[in-house]
Amino acid sequence: MIQNLNGSGRRILTYPAVHPWEAIAPNTLLTLLITLAHEICDYRTKFFASNHQNAREVIRQIGVLLVFLEEVREGDAELPDSVILCFSELHLAFQKVRCLLEECTCDGARVWMLMKSERVANQFRVLMRAVSTALDVLPPGLVDATDEINRHVELVHRQARKSRFGVDPNDKRVLKVLVSVLKGFENGIVPDKDNVRRVLEYIGIRSWSLCHKELKFLDSETGLVSSSEENRELPELSSLMGFVCYARCVLFDVVDGEASRQSDNNSGSNGVLGGLNPDDFRCPISLEIMIDPVTIETGHTYDRSSILKWFRTGDSICPKTGSKLKNTELVPNLVMRKLTQQYCSENGIPFAEAGHRNRHVKSAALMESLAAEKAMKMVASFLFNMLAAGTKKEINKAAFEARLLTKTSIFNRSCLVEAGVIPNLLKLLLLADSWTQENAIAALLNLSKHSESKAVIMENGGLECIVDVLKKGIKMEARQHAAGTLFYLASVEEYRVLIGDNPEAIPALLELIKNGTDRGKKNSLVSIYGLLMHSGNHWRVIVAGAVPLLVNLLTNCDREDLVTDSLAILATLAEKSDGTIAILRHGALDSIVKVLNSSTSRLGKEYCVSLLLALCTNGGTVVVAVLVKNPSLIGSLYSLLTDGTSRAIKKAGAVIKVLHEYCERRSSGSMAPVLPQERYIHAW
Repeated sequence: MIQNLNGSGRRILTYPAVHPWEAIAPNTLLTLLITLAHEICDYRTKFFASNHQNAREVIRQIGVLLVFLEEVREGDAELPDSVILCFSELHLAFQKVRCLLEECTCDGARVWMLMKSERVANQFRVLMRAVSTALDVLPPGLVDATDEINRHVELVHRQARKSRFGVDPNDKRVLKVLVSVLKGFENGIVPDKDNVRRVLEYIGIRSWSLCHKELKFLDSETGLVSSSEENRELPELSSLMGFVCYARCVLFDVVDGEASRQSDNNSGSNGVLGGLNPDDFRCPISLEIMIDPVTIETGHTYDRSSILKWFRTGDSICPKTGSKLKNTELVPNLVMRKLTQQYCSENGIPFAEAGHRNRHVKSAALMESLAAEKAMKMVASFLFNMLAAGTKKEINKAAFEARLLTKTSIFNRSCLVEAGVIPNLLKLLLLADSWTQENAIAALLNLSKHSESKAVIMENGGLECIVDVLKKGIKMEARQHAAGTLFYLASVEEYRVLIGDNPEAIPALLELIKNGTDRGKKNSLVSIYGLLMHSGNHWRVIVAGAVPLLVNLLTNCDREDLVTDSLAILATLAEKSDGTIAILRHGALDSIVKVLNSSTSRLGKEYCVSLLLALCTNGGTVVVAVLVKNPSLIGSLYSLLTDGTSRAIKKAGAVIKVLHEYCERRSSGSMAPVLPQERYIHAW
């Protein structure tokens, strides 16, 4: 029932909607109640990191009631209304007890549950008093059960009301140690490892992987809290993130579990993302990646700022369906926001970093907690020392931790840059150890998203090291991370020039497009697109042989996002005559029109029509004559006038005008060149 861990957005220690049963057969209600009681009793074998005594007492008391309920079922007597009322109220209470027990035993939430041990104890007390209140309407002897069972039920009735369910003394002692460590962080005091270890061992965290689970849970909970108006818990959550992060980096020498084989999602999409179209993450109104996705009455999702602008114009209809809305309430789509965040992280979306608000929220959350801020700086200093003077094992572990820490937080990146880890990470790129090289380049990829990091990387000779990994990296994952790093470096005009001047950079990117994984192709495509923002790289990309590779992707690739990226590059190249010549020489017109006819991506269609317009502009009547003969083109262009983006509508109209003018000139016998650039076209 800890649904926030699997994406539904419910925060821990908050109950899902639980309603009393109405108009249900008494025997069915009794069966449901017995099933719930059995599920609760199954928690006898589970590990409780905190509130152990309270949980065991609750399970014991409900176990007694379970015996009573089963005897009632065996009696098969007609149940009076008062008994049905009692059972309905018990069913409500049992559902909440099961939720609370599940949260108390959840791997990942142990530190937080320890910190909230008093609140949890209070919830146990409230729930058991609800059980006692339900039993108030069950007078002794009303239900046919043995005297012994009735006495036990009466005992539970009294105990549930009178039991104090206070905080376990052992919980109090360990919580005091935890709080003292957090206070030490605030004062810049490096904690005693024994104290940190004492807390972790008490709540059963004895491995790196379990510690990592705690950090992932706290990170998820922070995102949920920061997206709500009730964010008083942010500093507390942030402090605990600092504590767990410090513990994971400093206490554990071995990275165990799944993380030791696949450290993060940079190397490929998971099953959920693999089933989604990239356009699913874009707002249907703006076509930009949704920063704050919200769902309206019709069930369709938009970015909050875009749909609010739509409503302000006086349109109270759904932009996608045209349906009249009874209300314009906006419901935050937390699942889509999490998926969008993950998609941007995995796919190097150009504008994701600048626009991704909750990344900045996480950074701000850390800054709200002095303990978290100081803890992260201690971690950064520790990792710097390990990278500079550690053993081979320690160096690799430090690179791996840097890779994880830089993935999710701007503040973490800033701390690591200030600690001076970048030069040491660059040195690791030259090592022959594939795992160390991959961790180092992945960390540098994440750091390159940080504005201050770009200059440090370039000033320390990073470009040559990164291009070397791009060209000769031991593992394909390292090469694709290198391509992604070049994309972020290319966001600076000065560095676009330097990357283009490196004779091996662009050819290595194209080699990855030709022979790399889909993730490698994606990183290389966006990197080349970024490099083309400098006009001097235009001819370099053409001479290196980009056009045939891109045209081949249009024809043979089944991933629409890669096709869209290829179209974006071709459209940019076609803006100049030499790009047009190269594209036409490789017979791309048919492929472009086929993509326009078949693509489900509005952005892809926009790039198609932009590309066609540029080819017409620079290619003249030779191109127009070919397009006019394609019977399906004009229909696709007209459909864009009603269903395309504003830019696509404008450019589709321009292409239609060119085609019509050509037909009019041909029918009138006047075949003067449609456009002066016709002289640039050669045989193709």
